[in-house]
Amino acid sequence: MLLRIHPDNPSPRQVKAVVDCLQRGGIIVYPTDTVYGLGCDINNKKAVERIAQIKGIKKEKAHFSFICSDLSHLSDFTRPIHNDIYKLMRKNLPGPFTFILEANNNVPKIFQSKKKTVGIRVPDNNILRTIIEEFGNPIMSTSVKDEDEIIEYTTDPELIYEKYRKVVNIVIDGGYGGNEASTIVDCTQDETIILRDGKGELIF
Repeated sequence: MLLRIHPDNPSPRQVKAVVDCLQRGGIIVYPTDTVYGLGCDINNKKAVERIAQIKGIKKEKAHFSFICSDLSHLSDFTRPIHNDIYKLMRKNLPGPFTFILEANNNVPKIFQSKKKTVGIRVPDNNILRTIIEEFGNPIMSTSVKDEDEIIEYTTDPELIYEKYRKVVNIVIDGGYGGNEASTIVDCTQDETIILRDGKGELIF
């Protein structure tokens, strides 16, 4: 299903349709403040495994992150973080960043790397955050990539729908996406390290 949702005023009926889909173990494609993403309920193992198959990667080696509506879920999935890191996240989120933090035991094992870390995203996208607020817990996130060597990310939701319509349940059309991924910030060391320069420029 291709579902057009207004980026500024998401219809409650449409949001509920997406939430119902997630609750049933469905897979969705959605807009973020960077590139379009592919995701599902973090607690649904079968859905996570399906996404790993769609992307053609082993789930043990996948770098999936969590998308949250705000920072209130942090303590549910991460070990206690230093006050300076929390302030850094508060300054930059919502925004185009993925923060790598130490995972606690609530994080499903499928998401834990050997280092037991988890990526946290709070995108500046009204559609997505409204869906997650209604859903009640974070969703899994991985970027929708393109096979084209020049264009790394597909920005047109209708083209994304053509490609994924047989393997996902809903593709949300929230307008054209970006073609630059999030900036990845590792907060598990003594100093914060930028692992990937992306759309976001970190404010310290």
